[in-house]
Amino acid sequence: MVMLAISGFSVNSKIHESYNSLVYRGIRQQDNRPVVLKILKSAYPTPELLSRYKQEFEITHKLQLAGIIKSYSLEKYQNTLAIAFEDFGGESLKILMDKRRFTIEEFLKIAIKISAALGEIHGANIIHKDINTSNIVFNPASEELKIIDFGISSVLSKESPIICNPNILEGTLAYISPEQTGRMNRLVDYRTDFYSLGVTFYELLTQQLPFQTSDAMELVYFHIAKQAIAPEKINQTIPKKLGELIIKLLSKNADDRYKSAYGIEKDLESILKNLSDKININNAVLGRFDVYDKLHISQKLYGRESEIQTLISVYNRVADSLDINATKIDNSQSKSEMVLVSGYSGIGKTALVREIYQPITKSRGYFISGKFDQLQRHIPYSSLIQALRSLIQQLLTESSETIASWREKILAVVGQQGKIIIDVINEVELIIGSQPDVVILESTESQNRFNILFYNFISVFTTSKQPLVIFLDDLQWADSASLKLIKQLMANTENGLLLIVAYRDSEVNAAHPLMLTIDEIKQTGTIVNHIYLTPLDLNNTSQLIADTFNCTTQKAKPLNQSQIAALQIVFCANKKMN
Repeated sequence: MVMLAISGFSVNSKIHESYNSLVYRGIRQQDNRPVVLKILKSAYPTPELLSRYKQEFEITHKLQLAGIIKSYSLEKYQNTLAIAFEDFGGESLKILMDKRRFTIEEFLKIAIKISAALGEIHGANIIHKDINTSNIVFNPASEELKIIDFGISSVLSKESPIICNPNILEGTLAYISPEQTGRMNRLVDYRTDFYSLGVTFYELLTQQLPFQTSDAMELVYFHIAKQAIAPEKINQTIPKKLGELIIKLLSKNADDRYKSAYGIEKDLESILKNLSDKININNAVLGRFDVYDKLHISQKLYGRESEIQTLISVYNRVADSLDINATKIDNSQSKSEMVLVSGYSGIGKTALVREIYQPITKSRGYFISGKFDQLQRHIPYSSLIQALRSLIQQLLTESSETIASWREKILAVVGQQGKIIIDVINEVELIIGSQPDVVILESTESQNRFNILFYNFISVFTTSKQPLVIFLDDLQWADSASLKLIKQLMANTENGLLLIVAYRDSEVNAAHPLMLTIDEIKQTGTIVNHIYLTPLDLNNTSQLIADTFNCTTQKAKPLNQSQIAALQIVFCANKKMN
């Protein structure tokens, strides 16, 4: 085997190989210091991969914290980069687990060190986003522990993930938090690391992951909806209180997890002390030192329970209508439905719609969205094209067999006119290949041809067993061509389509083209559901205040209605900005 040759370093042995990287042990020649060299595997890496390496070096070089791996230098190697890290003689917990099983006492000591290191990372306003047993390195002899691999770390306090194929999600899928999948209608903040920490603890103690499946989409669904088996039921030597701590970390809702790494560390220390003093470990009280270190506004939706249930019920009806194995399905019932979501600007229409991410994931459906723009009303189909472009991008990340199947289905409906679709959605060419030019028609005939073809193209995705949800926002600004196409889509009740549209009712009256279109859609027999969002009431706003300041609703009530109203405005503005 040809060994790596980097100027200024002697490379001894390869110790790890991942999808993107090669890791070697070596010596820095200028001072004979042992190092670990991490190099990009590709001979011609993408700018994104190079950027990640640079970010990893900058973070680890700048932090200089005891529990974080130290980086010495960023080296050029041929067309790629290599990072020289400190080598303190450790091995990853993943490797150590294959050699031995940790006792409860050994686990607790390691877990305390991990929690302290994670606290240092969060204290530097960094979200790691890939905590797992492979990214925690431990030296049993010196008892040193370091967290490594900051390639996808975020230096933002929070970020908004997007729905994408599970195979291209950032992070390690078996350890990823529900919100990091992009399918939980929640921003990602530092508490995503607590969920991954819970999976790591679970694996260290039970020698298995909480969710085991080779199907990526099923694993995503397990993360967002399935409860893990209590670890003490798998390994009976695990104290129940320690199991409770881990299950708390594995909460689906980030608000139900720990508030700080310090709180985790102190609870682990309490359990270890009880173990050392031979006191019943289950006497430990969890959460006594767990508090937010900064103002934190809860991300959950308040006062929208019935609206969420309505939305999920509609989706389930559409999904069930496509299931040929389902029982008690009325074949005469429409397979397509429409949901209108109306309310003032910033009231939370988009946040409500995103609550159907979970059932969509369960049924392996597709969710796509587009937004009409007041300044682009002269561009026909802009929102629909935006939505369909995101769908094609999702399809392109699937297996070659799946892409081939979609190619066959698309070509079957577009025939020799695929160029018309490619001209508005360029990515389609990556699925069906280059297509011949089409005959040029008069304006009206050309428009009619496009409408028919575009309708047939969308129907490819609504006639499969996988439900399609299209969310179109700000429909008060929709162009007339889009409204006509929407009416045509909803007129065919055989399609498995859930169309959700949101609009500002303050800008729409009975004579508005949108309202006239909806009336026409109702006349076709399509089920049209209407959800009208009103401002939060006093009780819900009080609950928001109580959750924000970690107090009871009784203590929150002294805030008078004018103060609550002011906070409500700020909260809605914050939601809108996010």
